[in-house]
Amino acid sequence: MTSPHHLLTVAVEDYFQTAGLAPWIGVDRWARLESRVEVGTRRTLDLLDEFGIRATFFVLGWVAERAPGLVREISARGHEIASKGYLPRYFRTMSRDEFREDLLRTRDALERASGLAVLGHRVARGHMGPEDAWALELLAREGFRYDSSFFPRGASLLHEPWRRLPHRLDFEGRQLWEMPLSSAGPRFAMVPIAGGNYMRQLPYAVHSHLLARWQRKHDAPFNLYFNVWELDPELPRISAADWLARLRQYRNVGDVAERLRRYFSRYRFQPIREHLKLAPEPAREALAGQRTAAAAIVSDGPAEDVTVIVPCYNEEQTLSYLVNALDAVKAELLPRWRLRFLFVDDASRDGTAVALAKVVASRRDAVLIRHPENRGVAAAILTGIRGATTSIVASIDCDCTYDPSQLGQLLPRLTDDVAMVTASPYHREGAVRGVPGWRLFLSRGLSLLYRLTTRQRFATYTSCFRVYRRARVADVEVQHGGFLGIAETLVLLDRRGERIAEQPARLEVRLFGESKMRTASTIFGHLRLLARLGPARAARRHSTP
Repeated sequence: MTSPHHLLTVAVEDYFQTAGLAPWIGVDRWARLESRVEVGTRRTLDLLDEFGIRATFFVLGWVAERAPGLVREISARGHEIASKGYLPRYFRTMSRDEFREDLLRTRDALERASGLAVLGHRVARGHMGPEDAWALELLAREGFRYDSSFFPRGASLLHEPWRRLPHRLDFEGRQLWEMPLSSAGPRFAMVPIAGGNYMRQLPYAVHSHLLARWQRKHDAPFNLYFNVWELDPELPRISAADWLARLRQYRNVGDVAERLRRYFSRYRFQPIREHLKLAPEPAREALAGQRTAAAAIVSDGPAEDVTVIVPCYNEEQTLSYLVNALDAVKAELLPRWRLRFLFVDDASRDGTAVALAKVVASRRDAVLIRHPENRGVAAAILTGIRGATTSIVASIDCDCTYDPSQLGQLLPRLTDDVAMVTASPYHREGAVRGVPGWRLFLSRGLSLLYRLTTRQRFATYTSCFRVYRRARVADVEVQHGGFLGIAETLVLLDRRGERIAEQPARLEVRLFGESKMRTASTIFGHLRLLARLGPARAARRHSTP
């Protein structure tokens, strides 16, 4: 029997936009991560060209607005462009108005980039079910010709078995095709097998058998899909994610291209548009309108220069993310604050020194200082403070566990009578995201003990994210150059009568690499330091929250 054409659909989104990594990577971090969407998409296009196959590309609107040339290239190479929503939000979290706004904004972005009408839609996250007829009706009313958001699973089709295969719906004269993703098993216990994570986790022999069984059993096409990032084995590893998320994200990524080659050699595929015999149509006139840019920050005076010190030790994996974050915060704080950067390489043993040298060589706003031997994060910050030429100095973590954009809240707190402003995630108005509970327990416990040693009481003593008056801090001498020296610096400034302000901040889990802090030795070190410092000799006074 001649093999029918099956359906091939491709999801175009970046690796950091997946549901599995969402608990650790918010939308606010996307622009700072290394984008790999063009790498994966072009590998996909080349693979499809190798077999002369055309597919439907469901593209995220966020990607289309930032890489319109990529969307044009997909279309120019003969593939269909369809909508996958603007942001990867779960369908069930959106109201009717939010869904429509998301729908139109995405379609406008895709049609501006491709020049062709977008006929198809798939939700970015989740799936539609029998109770979501209102959304299908809305799609039909807005001119979409098909939806491919339904993924039969479990007993979701117990009373509507016909929805397992492509079918046409009618909404008061407006027709919409529903193109469900493929599943296996009886209708009371269906298992998703259409592709993506399901294809990667199943052994090839099992998935191949299920696809062959589908072809023998059904006249309708199999709806196979994959993500462009699944053709990119060099994906950055997000170490913050738990083992289950890493398994879901990375397992068998290197095998996807070969699996697809086997399927492409055995079966014939086509886009959904061709299966439905829909001719390409010119783009519609934009309906959602253009979004206005954010208003510029108005400054009351000339910009103040600030040196941002970035201590680095074996942080090669984080540098790309760090540089993007620094560029973003520099633009955000202009024209009130003019940032320059001082990197301190604390005798790194990996490729950090070489990478930093390349970064600094390409910028006019950065300098690099190297320690001949590893001295610790506190020593690196003090080296930066003493090497800075501006009166205001800030220090940030190289791993960006404190979002550098929060400098916009710390800097205004550095009034003339304040020597240092320290970020405080443990402040009652602070926040912590993704950090293990045991670490929070230990940090808060240490803070309680450190309160006995200072006149001013703080919620957080161990934050590296700070802003300083250089002249009031440069002469501080600490006995501990590592993490202990961060708390020691605060205590010494407090004891000599300097005023310190505490600013609520948000602390997040680090995305790349591993923390350099050794928990047990650091805890015992803090206890020894507390014993040496002893209780404060002067009466305590509260700092302004």
